[in-house]
Amino acid sequence: MIGVVAKLTVAEGKNAEFEEVGKDLMAKVKGNESGTLTYQLYQSKSDPQTYIFMEQYSNEEALKAHGQTEYFKAAGPKLGACLAGRPEIEYFDIVE
Repeated sequence: MIGVVAKLTVAEGKNAEFEEVGKDLMAKVKGNESGTLTYQLYQSKSDPQTYIFMEQYSNEEALKAHGQTEYFKAAGPKLGACLAGRPEIEYFDIVE
C-alpha cells in the first residue's frame, strides 16, 4: 500500500470554494476508484487555511490511475486557484 499526504494552504476568502471542489473530487474518487482505499480532505484545527488530503492506494498502479482521471485533471486548476502557495506532497510506504 501507498500513503499520500498533500498539505495545501488556502488563500484567505477561498475556503468555501476550495471545499466545494474538494468535496466533489472526493465523491468522484470514492465512487470510481476501487484501488483508492482512502481519499479524505481534512482542515487543520489550529489553522483554518491549512488542509490535507489523506490518501491511501492499494498499489502504484492505483496511484497512477488516480492521477490520470479526467475529474482529477479538471479539479487541479480549480483547487490551484484557491491556494496561497505550492502544495506539499509526501509519499509513504506502509510499515507492516
